[in-house]
Amino acid sequence: MLRSAIGQIQFARNYTLELLDSIPREMWFAIPNGLPTNVAWQLGHLTVSEYGLLMFRLRGREPEDLELIPGRFRKAYGRESVPSADSTKQPSADELLERLATVHERSLAGLEGIDPAVLLEPIEMPYAAYPIKLGGILFCPIHEGIHAGQLGVLRRAHGLPPVR
Repeated sequence: MLRSAIGQIQFARNYTLELLDSIPREMWFAIPNGLPTNVAWQLGHLTVSEYGLLMFRLRGREPEDLELIPGRFRKAYGRESVPSADSTKQPSADELLERLATVHERSLAGLEGIDPAVLLEPIEMPYAAYPIKLGGILFCPIHEGIHAGQLGVLRRAHGLPPVR
């Protein structure tokens, strides 16, 4: 089940990156009329979420996590945060992509060789899918797919043709 989840996580990320590559960076901070979000927020949110689902929930917070996902980043892109079109008050597109890649790389490295018994350990609310650590792993690609869909809608709102 873990191998399958890792494959789905990688598939979802590859699709997200395909979408991001197809959206000009000058559009990333623009919030299209009638929509409550932008590409930059989606990217920051995926970063915070993957950290939460695949790192924090599995092993807790490590000292280096405060640099990886500082509080201001979590507040800007976490659940219930409000997307901003002001690019001067956010990391650049390159910085957002770099942080996304770093969290993804570290998340997958943490899953390699994980003791299967750890995956069955219970976790408290809020949890995803199941009230065990494996639940976050299983939910991660579903969550990313939801946001890939939002990236697709953003592409269309910016007048771009569908990718697939």
